[in-house]
Amino acid sequence: MSKSVLPDAFQEARNGKGFGTVDDQNDPVTMVLGLKDVRKCAHNWKTFQSGGEEVGRIVVPSEVAIRDTRQIPFEVDPPEHANYRAIVEPWFKRPLEADYQASLKAIIDELIDEVLAKDSVEVVADFSLKLQSRALTLLLNIPYEEAQVWINWGTHVFRSDDTALDADKANILYDYIDQQIDKAIANPGEDLYSVLLDSEVNGRKLSKEEVKGVMILTFAGGRDTVINAVTNSIAYFAESPESLNRLQNEPEITGKAVEELIRYFSPLTHMGRVVTEDTQVCEHAVKANSRISLCWASANRDERVFENANEVVLDRKINPHVGFGFATHNCLGATHARQIMNILLTSLSAKVKNIDILYHQDNIEDWQEFQRKVGFEQLTVSFR
Repeated sequence: MSKSVLPDAFQEARNGKGFGTVDDQNDPVTMVLGLKDVRKCAHNWKTFQSGGEEVGRIVVPSEVAIRDTRQIPFEVDPPEHANYRAIVEPWFKRPLEADYQASLKAIIDELIDEVLAKDSVEVVADFSLKLQSRALTLLLNIPYEEAQVWINWGTHVFRSDDTALDADKANILYDYIDQQIDKAIANPGEDLYSVLLDSEVNGRKLSKEEVKGVMILTFAGGRDTVINAVTNSIAYFAESPESLNRLQNEPEITGKAVEELIRYFSPLTHMGRVVTEDTQVCEHAVKANSRISLCWASANRDERVFENANEVVLDRKINPHVGFGFATHNCLGATHARQIMNILLTSLSAKVKNIDILYHQDNIEDWQEFQRKVGFEQLTVSFR
């Protein structure tokens, strides 16, 4: 099998019963698999809630055991959600500005030049993580050098080699954010910490805990996802050099190519919701206070919507994917991620002729009845 292929682990269940089940730390989850059903449930925030009483429960696997700070606006429902979103959304739209894009292009071009000068590169740690971390300094509007701190944490924020949820590792992030907030309180600047501390919601300043909630979401939500998207795209272009050449000759399709790669690779498998009343999904009964998950990865391969769903079609004309979520809680960092991918594809097609895969180790997520390849633990390549 091609190394860059991500098989559809959910096809049989999606086309059969329409849902799956997974036991998450003795807190079962019903996984919603079809695109129509996923979108319908995402819209229905009253029945399928993000802002439940237990912080961290909507994440799969649940983070109840490793944090007690509510991620904002991710774990807040309407109408309060709109008030928080109004504060942060203008900041997260900054990647649309020309100066921001020029700075991001300089970061990406420098990194590509670095790897072109080497015989081989381990993409996950030495390309994708560096790119994600260096680009994050732009999003936070803090010194570029700070990226090295985050790179030194390693690829995963909450996961270590022997456990899917590592509280000690998570506390490194939480303690770091506390320190940065204290610095911003003492010496306000033009960074995101300072902007949040000076912002108001419902006529009052955001609390330190609320600022921390936004920052945890910013760090954790855009880390593995961007790393997976970038790494998988590198593997794809290694095995499809004609696609890289096509982007150089047809730059007008780059935006469509970004959306298609996000659809196909679906960097985040799914996200949970807490059920507020007895109801049904896919004609399957679910009880109040149980959990469902919106399986973006399955929905993005739904053959009833996407022609040739298991193929990368760079110039796909109709592409209603949910790779950045859907409805009220669509991804806050989507604009930043799209710009990273857009500039990356443009620079790769201009600077790189061939990418050869020298070694790979797949990253397989274990959802019990579903074994989903989400990307790579390691991917060593040669850029030429």
